Amino acid sequence: MLDKHCDYSTFDFAWEPAPWESHFRHAFSSQWQKDSGTYLVPKTGFTETKYNTDNTVVRLPDPDRWDCMDNNFDYSWHHDVAEPPYIYQFGTQHQRTGGPRYTVEGAKDTKFIGDITSTVRAVAGGAVLIKHLNTEYPDNIDILNSTRFISNYLDTLKRILKKIDAEYVWVISDLCDYTNFDFTWHPALWQNRMLHVFPSNEQKFGDTFFIHVPSFLETAKDIKLLEWYAPLNFIQDISVARMQPAMVKYESDSVVDAVWAHEFVQPVVQFYRYQPVASITISLWQERLRTVVALKKGSECVLIPRDAKNHIKTQVYDYEWIDKKHVPSSSRPQDVVFISNGEPMAEENWQNLLRICPRAKRSDGVDGRELAYKTAAGLSNTDWFFAVFAKTEVLEDFTFEFQPDRLQEPKHYIFHSRNPLNGLEYGAMNINLYNVQLVLDTAPGLDFTLSKLHTVIPEVASISRFNTDPWITWRSAFREVLKLKLEVDEGAGLELRHRLRVWCERAEGDNAEYCLQGANDALEYYNSVSGDYEMLKLSFDWPWLQQFYLDKHGVQLW
Repeated sequence: MLDKHCDYSTFDFAWEPAPWESHFRHAFSSQWQKDSGTYLVPKTGFTETKYNTDNTVVRLPDPDRWDCMDNNFDYSWHHDVAEPPYIYQFGTQHQRTGGPRYTVEGAKDTKFIGDITSTVRAVAGGAVLIKHLNTEYPDNIDILNSTRFISNYLDTLKRILKKIDAEYVWVISDLCDYTNFDFTWHPALWQNRMLHVFPSNEQKFGDTFFIHVPSFLETAKDIKLLEWYAPLNFIQDISVARMQPAMVKYESDSVVDAVWAHEFVQPVVQFYRYQPVASITISLWQERLRTVVALKKGSECVLIPRDAKNHIKTQVYDYEWIDKKHVPSSSRPQDVVFISNGEPMAEENWQNLLRICPRAKRSDGVDGRELAYKTAAGLSNTDWFFAVFAKTEVLEDFTFEFQPDRLQEPKHYIFHSRNPLNGLEYGAMNINLYNVQLVLDTAPGLDFTLSKLHTVIPEVASISRFNTDPWITWRSAFREVLKLKLEVDEGAGLELRHRLRVWCERAEGDNAEYCLQGANDALEYYNSVSGDYEMLKLSFDWPWLQQFYLDKHGVQLW
């Protein structure tokens, strides 16, 4: 028995079975199956079939069973006659569907063939190029049309696809590298009407789309965001490389000036103060997804989208979309400077600081508070420095890892400290993270720190050991109460009123009497000068304070 779809030009018709196998039906194999449809059958009949592989038959294509025969595929394949009837679906280099179909008579069920694939040509005949950079790119696919990116991908796609006379089209971006991209990719048959999105690097909201144009135009007219498109298919196994953003080094303490000065060509730029880092990929689909992204602590290195520039007035936070959920890299630590001038507790607190932070520096013996601060600023090689004062005992768990926020205007950062006499915890006699330039530009006021832009970090970083000496205890209480009283008279809330009352009424421990004396002397002086700011500023000067105490109490504590 022969089959018309076989080539017998090399078949050995002289073949005979062994005598003891003469009662079998002998089936001869093809290049595909153990049964080619070619048999040697005994005249007397048979009950069993023996399959022979030593005398093979070349199977030929059966065009009646294939749905098409127009691509690079070996159509000589045939089914195993021992199987139930199936519709055999072959895949392509991209999907398990999309290749030829082979149908056996009576078949209703489909069987997918995964080990044999068909190489198909591109389904889409060309691409639409979206220009972010206004460049002509790429050259490995026909560009049917191009358009400038406007605001978001949904509006951009709707505008350009109305001009495309094609069923399927690629939409690509001049931000991406398509050098090795395979534009023959196609979806599975059941996904033909989906909007397919290819990730740009790790960003699933990518810049490359495979689109069934009629379906897209019909669906897109009723939605406001591309994310609402249904059905939407995010491709996971193929990524397109988006070009790295431009890198801009800035020299100021805030990134704001650098953003204002930069002429944005790319949609996203990395601004860095010291060293750039590997960027993440920001979605460009809509403005709220084009976020500012901190890449280092304190935003010392940050991604800024082009959209943000027109929103920024004084700080990057003027732009609504800020992403700080990204785990940032470590930033260069800020310097730590210990400031002392003969205080009795200074050496003990300095040794404690060195144990906790060995990189700390010391400014010692500088007369005059303003000069002491500015001398400390001069020791710093970083844009900010932690100022640790002689009466400050740094707590064990304070790490000096805090970073200033470069998305804002330069400012000082005030940490909380614990008062050992009255239990108050707030920013008095505390550790400050000073901005160097602000320190150098500051003229003396009632309070050096508060005279410039500042913010409070509600973290207890230290204990204020101001009560180890009667004179330092008195002057510390005197100065603090003057400042609190002024703030209260200017309308401060209940918290500051509470602090003022505690300073004047509560103190337990070494030199507690001098703490209460200093606090109440300050209230008396404040009232005597009617809160005149210029008169209050005199307390900033240590010699003035000494003379005031001597005149009032007639004794010398220092």
